[in-house]
Amino acid sequence: MTASGHPTSPPGPWPADTTEDVRARQPAMAVLPIGSFEQHGAFLPLATDTVIACTIARELAAAHPVQLLPPLTVSCSHEHAAWPGTVSISARTLHAVVTDIADSLRRSGIDTLILVNGHGGNYVLRNVVQESAGRGVRMALFPGSADWDRARARAGVQTSGHTDMHAGEAETSILLHAHPELVKEGYESADCVADDRKHLLTLGMSAYTESGVIGRPSLASARKGRELLAGLTETFGEYAALFGAGTPDHD
Repeated sequence: MTASGHPTSPPGPWPADTTEDVRARQPAMAVLPIGSFEQHGAFLPLATDTVIACTIARELAAAHPVQLLPPLTVSCSHEHAAWPGTVSISARTLHAVVTDIADSLRRSGIDTLILVNGHGGNYVLRNVVQESAGRGVRMALFPGSADWDRARARAGVQTSGHTDMHAGEAETSILLHAHPELVKEGYESADCVADDRKHLLTLGMSAYTESGVIGRPSLASARKGRELLAGLTETFGEYAALFGAGTPDHD
C-alpha cells in the first residue's frame, strides 16, 4: 500500500495488498474487474477487455477507498466463436461466480461490490445486480452506457457507442494510453462500420465483420484514452457517493 493509503499498483492485473493492508484500510466496497478472452481483430490482444477492465478498476481504486480484486478473465464471448483463440463460459457460470464472490465478500465484512465490466456481451451481469437487492449485498454495474457517453464526449471520441462496438476508437485509445506495447500495427487501416446488426446475437459477429472489428480504430489516440479514463473515474464519484464511499485521506 502506498503512503497515501491507496492500494499499490504492481505490474500486471494482480493487486499487491496483503491481508494487513486490507485490515488497516477497512474498505466497505470492493471492485471486481470482469473482462473476456476473445478476438479483437489483428491488432489488439485477446485479453483486451480484461486489460481495459483492470485499467479502469485501478483508476477507481486510486481515487476511492476500495478493495481491488483480481479480474475474471474469461466470460460470455459466444458471439466471437468464429475466430480462433476466443474462449467462453456460460452465462449461468458467470452469474454463479460473481454471486459467490459477492457472498464471500459479505462474510468478510464488505457489503458493496462494483462490477467493472469490460465486455458488452456479459448481459447476465445486469441480472446479477438486479437480483442483489434482497441478498444483503449492494451491487452496481460500471461503466453504464451513460457513463461511457459522458467519458466519450469529454475525450472527443468521434464515433458513437453503437458504431464503436468492438476494437474501435475507444478500446484502441485506452490501450494506446495505458498499454501501448499491446497495440500492434494495422489499427490505422482497420475501420469497419456495421451499424445495422439486428441479428448479431443469433448470427454472431462473423455475419457483420470479416476482420472482427466493428468501429473506427483509425481515430484512436493515447490522448483520447487518457481522457476516457479520467472521465470514467470522475463519473464513478456518483456511485461512490451513492454507496457512501468517499475519497481516501491524503495524510
